[in-house]
Amino acid sequence: MADERLVAHAGGCHCGRVRFEVDAPAEIDVFECNCSICSKSGYLHLLVPVDRFRLLQGEGELTEYTFNTGVAKHRFCRVCGVKSFYVPRSHPNGISVNARCLDVGSVRVMRVAPFDGAHWEQARAALDSSQ
Repeated sequence: MADERLVAHAGGCHCGRVRFEVDAPAEIDVFECNCSICSKSGYLHLLVPVDRFRLLQGEGELTEYTFNTGVAKHRFCRVCGVKSFYVPRSHPNGISVNARCLDVGSVRVMRVAPFDGAHWEQARAALDSSQ
């Protein structure tokens, strides 16, 4: 069984203006979504409750993009364009951290599972019924 103790993972955007910490296990499970925006950006979703995420700097450097239902709040660094975290449609009371934006050193194991975001409603229903 994986160790579920939480560690503080630091991360941020490419230019370093946006920095955050997220509490998660050292062995993380992430989702690779094939929806239009995630597949184009190579986003790997680490989903956490909002109380396990801390924006350390760069609030003023963020810009927001929404599309389709407008529920997801995609937040990008306005300088370098990297989306290191956002509020996902699937978890509007949580945060999705881009695991690719975590600093090297705190993640011991990263397990990647596919998510069929191109067919979001059906994939979400299937995920909910399996839990």
